[in-house]
Amino acid sequence: MTALRTSTAPNTSGVPRKRRPRGVRTSVIAWIFLAPFAIVFLTYTAIPALAAIGFSLTDLQGRDLRNPFNVDFIAIDNYVRLFADARFIRDIGNTLLFVVVGVPLTMALGFALALALNSGIRRLRGVFRTIFFAPVVTNIVAIALIWQYAFNNDGTVNNVLANLGFAGPNWLDDTNTAMPIVILLGIWRNFGTAMLLFLAGLQAVPEDVQEAAALDGAGWWSRLWHITLPLLLPTILLISVLLTVFYLQVFDEPYLLTDGGPLGSTESVALYTYKQFGFGNYGISSAASVVTLVLVAVVSVVQFRLLRPRT
Repeated sequence: MTALRTSTAPNTSGVPRKRRPRGVRTSVIAWIFLAPFAIVFLTYTAIPALAAIGFSLTDLQGRDLRNPFNVDFIAIDNYVRLFADARFIRDIGNTLLFVVVGVPLTMALGFALALALNSGIRRLRGVFRTIFFAPVVTNIVAIALIWQYAFNNDGTVNNVLANLGFAGPNWLDDTNTAMPIVILLGIWRNFGTAMLLFLAGLQAVPEDVQEAAALDGAGWWSRLWHITLPLLLPTILLISVLLTVFYLQVFDEPYLLTDGGPLGSTESVALYTYKQFGFGNYGISSAASVVTLVLVAVVSVVQFRLLRPRT
């Protein structure tokens, strides 16, 4: 029986062979897998963001597209014009109102539903999870048409109020009621995402810790406040940042329900940017988008500082 021998060619050159370090090989493989995402990120995010910053420093108008050499560099004049515009300042206030009201209410509703699904409705958890998440994946245009019909002067809501003996307002044409309806649509559209993330976080909380606290005499509220919420801080941070970014860039709800009206009471910074772009004021709209980017970055940093887990 012949023995099989494996041999390697002798190194007769006298020069030791160099092997590529394992770390270098790992980095090359990692960049190969990251390349598709990096290309998409550069094409659709990084390069447009840099272009917007560049355009915001010029007086670029729609008429300049045929002759780009007519564009002049005006430094920060667009930003000065923006913050001297009472309409833009009002829209910043509207956008911050979306954040201040929308984010806590969306998180509270999502957390309450997640608690219910995690404790008392386990058998039908999948059914309720699908029902509550449906608004997230439903077409926003169809949703907005239904809400417009429900809240117009002769809509479903006012008909129900009339049957109860009350006269309902013209919800979407009243400066006092239009904003709450738009925020309510945003909450209804996003609480399903918050619920799913909270539910995933609750299911990751160790049950033995809860049982040990219960044996020590801790009640439901005490366990929630001292055990569940501290362990959910990473989830709370994630949901808070996601919702804040959404509400700071809110566009669909005010655009489809009220087009920013009545009297600009529901116009957001994103909708202002869109309208300026439609008017051909590309320099101003680029500056407004940069302001939105700065708002998102600043608020996100503050949230990370306040909500990051501490050992």
